[in-house]
Amino acid sequence: MISTLRERVVTLTVVVGEKALPPLERWLGRCSLVGDQPFFDNETFPWAKTLEADWRQIRAELDTVLEDQEHLPNFQDISVDQATMTTDDRWKTYFLYGYGFKSEANCARCPQTARLCAQIPGMKTAFFSILAPGKHLPAHRGPYKGVLRYHLGLLIPEPAERCGIRVDTETRHWAEGASMIFDDTYEHEAWNDTDGTRVVLFVDFVRPLRAPARWLNAAVLWAIAFSPFIGDAKRRHNDWEKRFEALKARSARA
Repeated sequence: MISTLRERVVTLTVVVGEKALPPLERWLGRCSLVGDQPFFDNETFPWAKTLEADWRQIRAELDTVLEDQEHLPNFQDISVDQATMTTDDRWKTYFLYGYGFKSEANCARCPQTARLCAQIPGMKTAFFSILAPGKHLPAHRGPYKGVLRYHLGLLIPEPAERCGIRVDTETRHWAEGASMIFDDTYEHEAWNDTDGTRVVLFVDFVRPLRAPARWLNAAVLWAIAFSPFIGDAKRRHNDWEKRFEALKARSARA
């Protein structure tokens, strides 16, 4: 009964969103204080330099996380709507924050990363995005224009030109310690055609907007945080975290 009700709520949310979001997003694009284009100049967001300056601290914490790479959750295991893009175990995640949710255990394992992410103005999500060798994320678009996306290159395998992202008609390649900021509501795809693992710090943050668009955007983002999609993702993450903690405890006793 509860499952059926949840499914109905999710279906209604999707239907309403499909009708309401397109005109809202066009308006948000016109009200954007940083323009409306696929990629953005890093200089527009001064906080990006802080993360670049401290990227080796983040990388050191990532290296520890990757010691348990095989036990990290697949993205679709946390966010089920990602199953339209990936169904294997070659896109893994390590969540720190997500729309008001804080993974206390993960943040405790990566305190410097958690601290730096918490200082990003309007930060909504933050996690390590881990692409295995040969992984290709097909063309898709993000769910909402009220946020922008930030990538900080942490582990970029060689040759770097075989590991990249296309947003709209422009293709770029990650570099370790370098920032990349883009609007994920433009069609985009990403790939890792190397023999190594690619990892970026993946952050969604609030798009700077003029009033009253800024106020409406805040209301929409508040509603998203309480949506069935986010609630389900939080539940799935908590379930994984319990299993992971149990695994770590058994390993410590062995």
